[in-house]
Amino acid sequence: MNIAPHHRIYICFFLFAVSLGALLARMPDLQVALGVNKSELGLTLIGMAIGALISLTLSSPLIAHLGARTTAFITVLGTAAAFAVIPWIDEAPIVFCVFFAAGLLAGALEINLNVEIDRIEAQLGRGIMNRAHGFWSFGFFVTALIASGVRQADISMQIHLAVTLAVVLAVGTIAISGIRNAPARALSHEANAPLLALPTIGLLPLCIIGVAAFLVEGAGIDWSAIYMRDVFSVEPFIGGLGLTLFTFFMAMARLFVDPVVDRFGARAVAASLLILSGIGIAAVWLAPHPYLALSGFALMGAGCSAVYPLAVSAAAQRTDRAAQVNVAALGQVTFIVFFLAPPLLGFVAEHAGIRTSYLLCLPLVVYALFSVKALAPRRGSDGAALVVAGSARVDHLPM
Repeated sequence: MNIAPHHRIYICFFLFAVSLGALLARMPDLQVALGVNKSELGLTLIGMAIGALISLTLSSPLIAHLGARTTAFITVLGTAAAFAVIPWIDEAPIVFCVFFAAGLLAGALEINLNVEIDRIEAQLGRGIMNRAHGFWSFGFFVTALIASGVRQADISMQIHLAVTLAVVLAVGTIAISGIRNAPARALSHEANAPLLALPTIGLLPLCIIGVAAFLVEGAGIDWSAIYMRDVFSVEPFIGGLGLTLFTFFMAMARLFVDPVVDRFGARAVAASLLILSGIGIAAVWLAPHPYLALSGFALMGAGCSAVYPLAVSAAAQRTDRAAQVNVAALGQVTFIVFFLAPPLLGFVAEHAGIRTSYLLCLPLVVYALFSVKALAPRRGSDGAALVVAGSARVDHLPM
């Protein structure tokens, strides 16, 4: 099938989000099935965080050896299979182990897809990183919308996740089979990739930006359904709209923000979006009515939309190390927060209330605002962008 290389990566992002989102949308049901409280559910989910951290630290050499296509087959289809198994397990420790295995695959998937998108960007001469992550968000929107109806119809988790797996296997096999490694960006000097992908001092501002974005994303995706249920006691369909709106506005922003970034620069766009996410967090924290809370989730989704992809682009374009090493190092600190958010917020929700757990996101968002100068300013008239974080000028060829 004749599918453009970047469209194949878009599909991989979409499918991973569909499979993960289908499970996260059923968190209230999983909590009941396992018979655990919010804090214990969060501790169960932390297995994915541990697996992702290990994978993000160690998997770069293996990904380089296997190549983009083989890695995509293993990670995209493997995570979907792991998530489909979880509804059949009624013991939290075993679910923890499955989440750990899924985290190992998810960490490698994160490195593989982001590095390929960055390389394709260099070939195309224009930004597509946000659009690629937009398909991740769009996948969450689609699966959240479906899940709201599925839960309202009282369809079991087992059937829901099994059908999701079947779709991912069918579509994923077609899309991934045609993936070919894009040529790597040239390094400013010869450097051997280290065995451990650890963050450098120059990468830390990007890590702060990414952590803020992923904490907001984790708070919106993982706990919105439980928040709506516990705070407002709404029916399942309305409760699921928090996740639906969050992912819809995140997807729309990511799909259409690349031209805005090209015009105004990553720095200005990231600052604006972080402010928007802060307003959304405050709305969820203080909401006296479910519809105001839903508006807050929509603002959170739009606000955190492009922040992480912008940090990924800046990390991949640094020329001090191979792109996959910098992306992996950024991912260790940031992608892990997406999976650490459930136990952290769950612990706070259990002991201080779920409203208070959302308040925790605000200080980090404010801190990230002071780090956006690590991102590229506005592009020049010749289409070039100065990548401040990497101290390297990256000239993109015109289309």
